[in-house]
Amino acid sequence: MKIVTDIIEMQNESIDKKRSGKIIGFVPTMGALHEGHFSLIEYARKNCDCVVVSIYVNPTQFGPFEDYSKYPRPFNDDCKKAEKYGCDILFNPSSDSMYPKNYMTYVNTENITTKLEGAIRPDHFKGVTTIVTKLFNIVTPDFAIFGQKDAQQTVVIKRMVEDLNMNVSIIIRPTVREKNGLALSSRNVYLTDSEKTGAPNIYSCLHNVEEKYKNGEKSVAILKKNMLAELKKTDAFSTEYIEFVDMISLTPVQQIIDKTLIVLACRTKESNTRLLDNTILHTAAHITNEEMH
Repeated sequence: MKIVTDIIEMQNESIDKKRSGKIIGFVPTMGALHEGHFSLIEYARKNCDCVVVSIYVNPTQFGPFEDYSKYPRPFNDDCKKAEKYGCDILFNPSSDSMYPKNYMTYVNTENITTKLEGAIRPDHFKGVTTIVTKLFNIVTPDFAIFGQKDAQQTVVIKRMVEDLNMNVSIIIRPTVREKNGLALSSRNVYLTDSEKTGAPNIYSCLHNVEEKYKNGEKSVAILKKNMLAELKKTDAFSTEYIEFVDMISLTPVQQIIDKTLIVLACRTKESNTRLLDNTILHTAAHITNEEMH
């Protein structure tokens, strides 16, 4: 595995690979790699000739009171893991190179970024779309692979790619979970022991609503009420929002009649960690996860 820190060098690496007919698969990350990331890298390894993984903790997607300074950065360990799971090139740029002095250009996807996470973290998605655009321009991948856990992020990135005619296919892979159902996240390291005990209740309530939907319940009001009751069974965290939304516009729905995304966010009470999770209710005619063609 080759470690690249220079932007021009990374661009030249991609040019060389494409000139030789190689298909580039790209997994953008902020490091602190876990099994969720590994599943994305392995998928890229199986389907692409060259696998590029970026590790960059992007400052522009953190709010002024968020955890940018303490975000875990086990770089050496991440390098070993990325190589183990099939990474060919690890791109690790500096903030000085990604946002040099007098930097003033940002990418903004409107409407869908002001809801859900965007309502709580107003500038978050502007930072996400800007850094992803920059990484796409540098790596020029054929495929970029993301996890379903950050559901709104995947909707925003797909919208951006389509609207800006970017020449990259976006692949969304299933959420990877711990044995108790908790969605894997680099921020899980912040959880206290009692929070780790209560956090699986989030997945439990999602699983229960899936079962109720399969048994014929389509009223969002009833399903949401059941979810809130389930989440109140633990006092380890408080619920920030539960929303049933359309998969494209993220507009709230009142009745589930087609493919519907359920997103929720909770905040733990001891470590003040935000936990995100989601599920998709869909008819048999729909496929939850996208596959590479």
